[in-house]
Amino acid sequence: MRLGLKNDEVRLESYTSEWENEFIKVKEELREHTSFDEERIEHIGSTAIKGMSAKPIIDIIVGVDDLQKVDKPLLKSFSKAGFLRLKVERPGEIVLAKFIDDTYKEKTHFIHLVEYQKELWNNLIFFRDYLNTNEDAKTQYLDIKLGYLKDSTKGIKEYTDFKEEFVKGIFAKRN
Repeated sequence: MRLGLKNDEVRLESYTSEWENEFIKVKEELREHTSFDEERIEHIGSTAIKGMSAKPIIDIIVGVDDLQKVDKPLLKSFSKAGFLRLKVERPGEIVLAKFIDDTYKEKTHFIHLVEYQKELWNNLIFFRDYLNTNEDAKTQYLDIKLGYLKDSTKGIKEYTDFKEEFVKGIFAKRN
């Protein structure tokens, strides 16, 4: 298994159970360096969906009580586990990444800090669980991802935007 994507690169790899093993390893590293309980660290995104081709980056959601209270000591504890805060503005989350090396050109993991058991947390967990139990939705999602790659040479933002309607449709099923 080789993890990592360069800035703005979009590439899919075939599913491997090694993604789950990598998540478990990183979860233990995070628990060593932070005070988070096990249930506040979850594997999300396509690498958490059995059988799904995915970008070779492990997405992890970490639930905090209040995003406004995320402070330098907490971010320093994440950096001890190899994660650095990104200058990414996303509503309701703080994004951190782990890189292949200190050139910081290729990311291997993302942490999405969100408020625990609030809407974004619940949506992301629901999306993972729904696709893991619904073969039709999983196939439809993979078709959307492959369709983008077949018809486009643009970057990661366009890729994410291309999938957005489907993702929001799954979120809507939660309510």
